[in-house]
Amino acid sequence: MSEIEKSASLDPILMHNFSEKILEQVIHFHVMKLNGGFFLWIGSAPVLSDLAVAMSSKYDSMPSSLQIMGDPSITASNTLAQRLAKRTKKQVFVSYSLALTNSNVSLLVENRIKKELELHPECF
Repeated sequence: MSEIEKSASLDPILMHNFSEKILEQVIHFHVMKLNGGFFLWIGSAPVLSDLAVAMSSKYDSMPSSLQIMGDPSITASNTLAQRLAKRTKKQVFVSYSLALTNSNVSLLVENRIKKELELHPECF
């Protein structure tokens, strides 16, 4: 197969953006659908403060995950990447660039992502 045929068989990178006001803070979500997975950025300002990746494994029921950059003591991106990888059966990159001031924020953010997954599954 030629390089042109290989690149033609790959899916294009699709982008999907949405925002939500959660506990008086506007939070932005940016999804880039990749071939076999997706990248999800969550934040209130244009900052990439951390990045984690997770993917399912045939050897374990919980997806494997790795914090690629950021403070390893803050596990929000890692945990969310694992949950999304388990739910979607895809490789998931997550950048969770929010200050963790309220534990309810993480739950509300995750619920908003689940809602978007139901409304626009083609974007993930």
